Amino acid sequence: MAEVAFAPTGNPEADELVRSEPLALLIAMLLDQQISIELAFTGPYRLRERLGALDATAVASSDPDELAAVFATKPALHRFPAAMSKRTQALCAYLVDNHGGQADLWSDGPTARELHQRISALPGFGDEKTKILIAVLGKRFGVRPRGWKQHAGAFADNEPRSVADMDSEEGRARVRAWKKQQRADGRTKQD
Repeated sequence: MAEVAFAPTGNPEADELVRSEPLALLIAMLLDQQISIELAFTGPYRLRERLGALDATAVASSDPDELAAVFATKPALHRFPAAMSKRTQALCAYLVDNHGGQADLWSDGPTARELHQRISALPGFGDEKTKILIAVLGKRFGVRPRGWKQHAGAFADNEPRSVADMDSEEGRARVRAWKKQQRADGRTKQD
């Protein structure tokens, strides 16, 4: 993946990993629920430290109990380490079974619709997560097939509504402030 302005954690090594390794980006997006964005996007870095490498085939074939223990080791990789280790393993197994273990689902120049279909087929990727990842790819990595904004929905606009808008410490602060205001106004990220 290309060098881009994308800094969701403030940890230079963790940010570099999600910028440079597609599997790290997918795992971070998967972990991004019910925890801070910073913790979710640091997860792949810690996982790689604990496993020695970040490889879809290795994760998919790991003993589930051992992988759960890796996720639960303090500091835990997620608020729900057992559940998220299962989801990460399912994601990696899907990549092995359907994409030869490759996580870079966008490198072959898919159409926006194909990209949307590929991402939404991933275990743990619902509608909103799919839209956010398409926005991340478009805004931060220059992956902009014709029609990508329609598939990213509101996350393609200029509001600082998601991790797709985190290019720096200031970007993280803008997203947090915007989300706080949305909650105060009784609105969601997509409003």
